[in-house]
Amino acid sequence: MIDKQNFETKSRESQDQPDVAAAFGEFMHAFEAFKNTNDRRLGEIERRAAADPVTSDKLARIERTLDELSVKGARLPIGGNGAVRAGAGLAHKMAFDGYVRKGETASLRSLEGKALSSGSEPDGGYLVPDETERMVNSALRDYSPIRAIAGVRQVSGSVYKKPFAITGFETGWVGETAARAQTATPTLAELSFPTMELYAMPAATSSLLDDSAVNIDEWLAGEVRVAFAEQEGKAFVTGDGVNKPTGFLTYPTVANASWTWGNIGFVASGAAGAFPAADPGDRLIDLVYAVKAGYRANASFVMNRATQSVLRKMKDGDGNYLWQPAIKPGDAPTLLGYQVAESEDMPNIAPGSLSLAFGDFNRGYLIVDRVGIRVLRDPYSSKPYVLFYTTKRVGGGVQDFDAIKLMRFQV
Repeated sequence: MIDKQNFETKSRESQDQPDVAAAFGEFMHAFEAFKNTNDRRLGEIERRAAADPVTSDKLARIERTLDELSVKGARLPIGGNGAVRAGAGLAHKMAFDGYVRKGETASLRSLEGKALSSGSEPDGGYLVPDETERMVNSALRDYSPIRAIAGVRQVSGSVYKKPFAITGFETGWVGETAARAQTATPTLAELSFPTMELYAMPAATSSLLDDSAVNIDEWLAGEVRVAFAEQEGKAFVTGDGVNKPTGFLTYPTVANASWTWGNIGFVASGAAGAFPAADPGDRLIDLVYAVKAGYRANASFVMNRATQSVLRKMKDGDGNYLWQPAIKPGDAPTLLGYQVAESEDMPNIAPGSLSLAFGDFNRGYLIVDRVGIRVLRDPYSSKPYVLFYTTKRVGGGVQDFDAIKLMRFQV
């Protein structure tokens, strides 16, 4: 229980006393009062089909106080009162919880309006709390094999543009007093990585949403992470760039001896749809050394499990297996000493297939995430279930065409 006079007094005191513990304690005190009053309001609605006006008015006053405390915390400079900033995040988390469970939007509108948020709108949903977004992105890295080895960049806009030097500055040795020749300017190319909308639509029952023991953030993250990982993982490998990222297998390919910028070089396996019967491991060594030394230090093999089963049987001239299992749980297996990323979206070995990739994917392939995951609550389309249209924007493409090489299964 809490009264308006105490709230107003505490609010004035907090403006004069920038004490971290007191400020955060004030917010938590208001938050507890909000929960108690809101529970009473919901109970009145269940008993009498309407809330007591006195209770509703009190709840509105507490919400205004929470908003004031949250905005005050959000305005603190970097390195300032971290506890109050945490209070602002807690307010968002609480408001989002109310939206998911009951469809209440007033608190979210107020918070995003005061934060001048341009990343969401009522028709397109509301931004999830930062903690939930981190939870989803962390899970995506665990579930998506390409995301785990590729470079990742977060942006606030819809397109990320990156200049890249195809040819470097002209350099050379010269005597101390010798004339210097004019150097040539480098050739630059602009790479563009637009972000595309990826969506999932988990469903929930009313009983799940009414269960206060269920952590809504964890439930939502758990529902969407696998769906997001499967869709983006496929796009990073074979995506055509139309409303999705461009996969590294969809770029033009040329024999590595004739490699030029804009193409991905390949090495022939030595047999149509297979490795040669004699010394098949030599072809793997050819693929490894098709990649320059600067890229090999952080290089990985990428293949599906069918290809991996073929390579697991290969031995060198001394009878040692080329493939080695992981040393400890959580590590990747290795092939010729390089880690193996298993992607089921890579093609099976077949005549002319590009079933094996090798290179530094952190430098070679870039994933662009637009900041913010949005959720739109839909209780109408699939009654009695409540649908949650969840979206994030993702882009991707090759950023260094010399960092990734492929094996084409041909003579």
